[in-house]
Amino acid sequence: MKLVVAIIRPEKLEDVQKALNAVDVYLMTVTDVRGCGMQRGFTEVYRGQEIQIRLLPKVKLEIAINDVFVEATVEAIVHASRTGDTGQIGDGKIFVLPLEDCVRIRTGERGTTAIGP
Repeated sequence: MKLVVAIIRPEKLEDVQKALNAVDVYLMTVTDVRGCGMQRGFTEVYRGQEIQIRLLPKVKLEIAINDVFVEATVEAIVHASRTGDTGQIGDGKIFVLPLEDCVRIRTGERGTTAIGP
């Protein structure tokens, strides 16, 4: 089992969900987050003052999946969240972490069966 954590642009969320649905990945947790990376923010003028905006709005997806779905999930996120053909700074990152256990609260199932529908 793996936990896939993806940080993407908010406007790409719908495209990513469609791409994940196409590879039979439906279960995910989505959180609005703020962060900075290579973009390093931007400068904005507000009431005549220059303000440095360092933390940009992003969306964090957390997806618990069985090992057989890892590559398809990562590829779907990459292709759906990339800007243009070559991508741009700020398109995001994907982290794949080992997932030791999963428990479905309703039934008490554990492991890979608790992840599936």
